[in-house]
Amino acid sequence: MKINAVSPLLILLLLSIWLGYSSCNKEDSIDPTKPNVQLNKLPYTKLSEYHFFSGNIADMIPNEKVLPYDLNSPLFSDYAHKARYVYMPEGSSAAYNENNAFEFPVGTVLIKTFYYQNNEADTSQGRRIIETRLLVKHSAGWEPYDYIWNEEQTEATFSLVGKSVPVSWVNEAGQPQNAHFLIPNKNECKGCHSLSGQFVPLGPKARHLNHAYPYPTGSMNQLQKWTETGYLTGAPNPANAPATPAWNNPSSGTLEQRARAYLDTNCAHCHNPNGPANNSGLSLSWLETNAYAMGICKPPVAAGQGSGGLQYSIVPGKPDESILIYRMNSVDLDVQMPELGRSVIHTEGLQLIRDWIASMEPVGCQ
Repeated sequence: MKINAVSPLLILLLLSIWLGYSSCNKEDSIDPTKPNVQLNKLPYTKLSEYHFFSGNIADMIPNEKVLPYDLNSPLFSDYAHKARYVYMPEGSSAAYNENNAFEFPVGTVLIKTFYYQNNEADTSQGRRIIETRLLVKHSAGWEPYDYIWNEEQTEATFSLVGKSVPVSWVNEAGQPQNAHFLIPNKNECKGCHSLSGQFVPLGPKARHLNHAYPYPTGSMNQLQKWTETGYLTGAPNPANAPATPAWNNPSSGTLEQRARAYLDTNCAHCHNPNGPANNSGLSLSWLETNAYAMGICKPPVAAGQGSGGLQYSIVPGKPDESILIYRMNSVDLDVQMPELGRSVIHTEGLQLIRDWIASMEPVGCQ
């Protein structure tokens, strides 16, 4: 019996059909109700590929294993709102650390979306989402992936380069507001998220999370919720854990405590002994106890335009003679602090720090 040879072209055709069929089956096997984080394939081109949210991703309804959270005193970013979520792989959890960031497992994703309400006094007028930043824990450390939302608000696309986005909104007083929201590039992300030369998350610390959050199932302390979910091990009862107040809520702490909390989240990621600005000798961390290191009667390491001709970082009782106030009250790129993340002055935060310095007992700085 004679067997005809199979054409090589036919073999290639059949092989390509089989590979395509296998690929489709593999894609179809991904459960859209569960996050899809394959570390060796990141970053994905589209935010929707992660399956962090169900339905319309602009609604930010978290999928299974995606837990929302917020901070007592968040970083100011040109009045943008932020929606935060955390995801960890099945069976993994973060280890509690009382004073610093938790030790997160490989595969953790911290998700932060920046948006503006069109009208702060009437949220029914909708919002504009600008970007979603992901911090992903790989075996070699954390990597930032930035996704910029389209005008249609239907998708966000991965981008390596930063940009300045004009934004406008109406505040609660009915006044039109404008800013140029900065989407950082990868190097700018690493410039702020640095501790002892390592890229680290900034927000998820016990003192920032220790308060109640309105979950769909009811209000619960976040440390307790993370523990209950299996996302945190080793945490004490929240009553025995550190907590910072909300800077803009007078009932949550004293004037000094709220000012220190504000500086902790807005300045201390750089101004600490192991941060990018450690050469300044200025330490604005909540944990700092040395008044001089905090800037009280402390002269700048290097005088120049950034000092405004003033002599000390903080002059007790005299906010207008304090370099800290001078730099917070500027949008000059050679003067303003923080250097990144804002294009307008945070009027309310500035007033808080002014009030704190004014409340100090005047002393003669020598």
